[in-house]
Amino acid sequence: MGSTTFNKESMDAGVEPDDCFYIQNEARIRGKDRINLEIDPPPDLAIEIDITSRTRFNNYQALRVPELWRWNGTKLQINVLFNSQYVESNISSIFPNLPICQVIPEYLMLSKINGRNATIKAFRAYIRQQVSSLI
Repeated sequence: MGSTTFNKESMDAGVEPDDCFYIQNEARIRGKDRINLEIDPPPDLAIEIDITSRTRFNNYQALRVPELWRWNGTKLQINVLFNSQYVESNISSIFPNLPICQVIPEYLMLSKINGRNATIKAFRAYIRQQVSSLI
């Protein structure tokens, strides 16, 4: 979905994640021009870059976004919705077989050395290798 503003009547204010993705619910929103959170599911994953300010959980909780990742410039924090509250986790519920908290910061640092395109290519190769080892 990219950067999108999400609103719902039960929220204090809308939220605009830096990026968000439909993964498990992709088929349910495929082809829609507009998402109505009163009937459509929230994104499965929201990503916030918290360099200048810290993301608050309350509106993401109101939306019931299952997973929220926050990057502060050096550390990736995974927050998983459990009983309507976010719980910090070392494991992504969406990508349970990948060491997300370790790998994402490593590749972000590599991008500063090798450049964006080379790092994306290397990251894709890493993911392909991880997926093929699961099959």
